[in-house]
Amino acid sequence: MSASKPQESGEVRIEPSLNKNEAEFIDGRRKSVLQSLKKLQIKCRQNEMPNIALLGSGGGQRAMVGLLGSLVQLQKTGLLDSILYLSGVSGSTWCMASLYQEPDWSTKLETVKNKIIKRLSGPEVSWKEAFAKLKKYYAKDHFSLTDIWAVMVITTFVKEIDEHTLTEQWSQHSKDGKVPFPIYTVIDKKCKQRNIGDPWFEITPHEAGYSLTGAFVDASNFGSKFHKGSKKYQQDEFDMLYLQALCGSALADEVEIEKQLWQKIKDLFQQKETIFQESRKEQHVMRLEALESSAETEDIFAAGFELRRGEELLLISEHRQEDPIAPASDEEFYQMLMNLVDMNLSALTEEDPSAFDESIQTLNDLSGGQSRLEGLRIADEEAHELDLKSHTMDVINSLSGQIGYWPLDALARIMKCISRWIWGRNYNFLHDMTGEAVPSTLQETETRDFEDAGLLLNSPYFSVLRKERHIDLIISLDFSEGDPFMTVKEAAKTCKEQNIPFPEVNIPSEDVKKPKDFYVFKGKNTPTVIHIPLFNMVNCGDKIEAKWKSYKTFQGPYSAEMITDLMEVAGKNITNNKDKLLEQIRAAVGQKGSRR
Repeated sequence: MSASKPQESGEVRIEPSLNKNEAEFIDGRRKSVLQSLKKLQIKCRQNEMPNIALLGSGGGQRAMVGLLGSLVQLQKTGLLDSILYLSGVSGSTWCMASLYQEPDWSTKLETVKNKIIKRLSGPEVSWKEAFAKLKKYYAKDHFSLTDIWAVMVITTFVKEIDEHTLTEQWSQHSKDGKVPFPIYTVIDKKCKQRNIGDPWFEITPHEAGYSLTGAFVDASNFGSKFHKGSKKYQQDEFDMLYLQALCGSALADEVEIEKQLWQKIKDLFQQKETIFQESRKEQHVMRLEALESSAETEDIFAAGFELRRGEELLLISEHRQEDPIAPASDEEFYQMLMNLVDMNLSALTEEDPSAFDESIQTLNDLSGGQSRLEGLRIADEEAHELDLKSHTMDVINSLSGQIGYWPLDALARIMKCISRWIWGRNYNFLHDMTGEAVPSTLQETETRDFEDAGLLLNSPYFSVLRKERHIDLIISLDFSEGDPFMTVKEAAKTCKEQNIPFPEVNIPSEDVKKPKDFYVFKGKNTPTVIHIPLFNMVNCGDKIEAKWKSYKTFQGPYSAEMITDLMEVAGKNITNNKDKLLEQIRAAVGQKGSRR
């Protein structure tokens, strides 16, 4: 197995080979896998041992809990230690993030499982904690909907704010391969939209980069500013809460996500007293900094330090009486922005937003708005959404320059992000790179936007299909809503287009509505692919539809009873098929030589 050449941590790596640290870990993990296979009565030499990858699809909390239940049963049947790689999309990455918090979690999975279930069944993150976390994200160079999604949505499912970084988390695991190597996957939004370049982007404990292009940067430097392949500015490494949001931002269609975001914003920013306390604190700090940097006397500085907010409001009120176009107060800014939230929510729930818009116009006029706002124009249904986004931006732009402090400015920026639909924006480490190895489309912009891979393919096939990972057997756990075979069919189609070895996928028409619990796809000189739909005729009988209605992708956090039930259902897919899994592992041992 080839490894990468050593490179400086602040340099981009353009090579198809594995990162040297990953390669070293995999060597240790393969020794553990070999011992595991011997315990399972599968005889093979080191060079015959199959490389097995386990995939977890997206599916929100359903995928998180389903993957956990599957892993528990893999451990109980002795099969977990045969897995070399564990890769996830969307909700499956939430499970992975929780598991890898624990040093060598596979050696104590029952205890780890109970700890996770207890947390998922417990209280939500408080709004004070969420608000404090939002302020930290707000200070980044590139603030996007992913930061908001992390604080306002991901925390409601995972019930924690995990501020550890991926590299910190990985450092606690032993280097002798006691756990599968984790791969988190997202996609490049622009590559997906234009259907050019390489959309498949992976994040491991060592590197982040484009899986098929072979362009990578140290994981700790993902998000930092690069130019022509060298780091110019260090941004703090992303934390695990942000990573879960980056991977898991496609819980439903865009309209449902937008409704959720506007409602979460309303809920969080309704804490009016805290909003104003934070606002006054921010203005106070700004005033002190201005005074400190001026040539004023200590007496003036002391007087500024003691100035109370009540006196400020009184001065503003008196000034307003003398000057009708005096600057707006915090209260008026706040009310305009909250009316803007309500206006967007009303439109999305098919209610009349005009009353909120009239209030915005009135407040804008009273506060001496810098520009005259035109009212919301409700045209035909098709144009209405664009008009609403445009009008939202007009209102925010009219306040530009008047609000310059946390958290009111953050509220305005969040609205801009929603109107422009900006997700996962980070510095582009390939900006202005030269050379044929990197597609020009990946070099042309200073930033790139990353999003949930489920928006393109709801399973992380292309992270493990990198040829240098030499995967012989893929076990795909599919928790996707809708067509239970969509992921494997789309993977086969894309692989054919890209000349990537993958078996043909043919599904009996009658199985689409009534799937079985185990499918095997094989081809000449291709990895073997095992496909396991979550709800099927074996573990659910004639209650498949009922199960899907109970565990929708877009619904509130599951109760303890729902979590227990779903884990049991998912676990049956492993226990019911232990012998079939062993059979395919044995077959992969025999086929390995023919693929080398």
